[in-house]
Amino acid sequence: MPKRILLCGAPSSGKTTIVNALITKGYYCKPEISREIIKEAQNNGIENPFLEDPEGFDSKLLVRRIEQFELSVKELQHNYIFYDRGILDNVAYMNFGLNHIPKTFEEALITYPYDTIFLFEPWKKIHVLDKERYESFEIATKIDRAFKKVLNTYRLPYTTIPFDTVENRVIFILENLNHKYD
Repeated sequence: MPKRILLCGAPSSGKTTIVNALITKGYYCKPEISREIIKEAQNNGIENPFLEDPEGFDSKLLVRRIEQFELSVKELQHNYIFYDRGILDNVAYMNFGLNHIPKTFEEALITYPYDTIFLFEPWKKIHVLDKERYESFEIATKIDRAFKKVLNTYRLPYTTIPFDTVENRVIFILENLNHKYD
């Protein structure tokens, strides 16, 4: 059965770029879900669903991330499934936005564990704003602290991805996985 690999972290850290590079190399990757939910809300006249209703937004996101996690992986012919964000992201954002973690989110974090977690820290050099990314770099660094607090509170082992070229970051991830699982 494939190992579930979570690529998580604050905005503007390069996660999606790395996921796209992994896809190009033939790896199986699950996409980021929050941008899809934000676009749906914007189509319904809600400009910023996270700011307008953080708990409602995160609840909807949690349901979809659990569905994504539960999809059967037994038949996959891959060693790894990479997730562009996951349940841990929900918990960290709840910790950041509400400064507490609702029990359902905490239970999901424990019930749906990832085999390996890679944390991407915010990177000022690549920070940009768009219709779905509205966090300033300062906010991104605060979100990063919320991630680290959750990881440490729940004693979840993780590896921080160094700032480097896309290719070198991909190599770093794959070498870490090969050392861990070979």
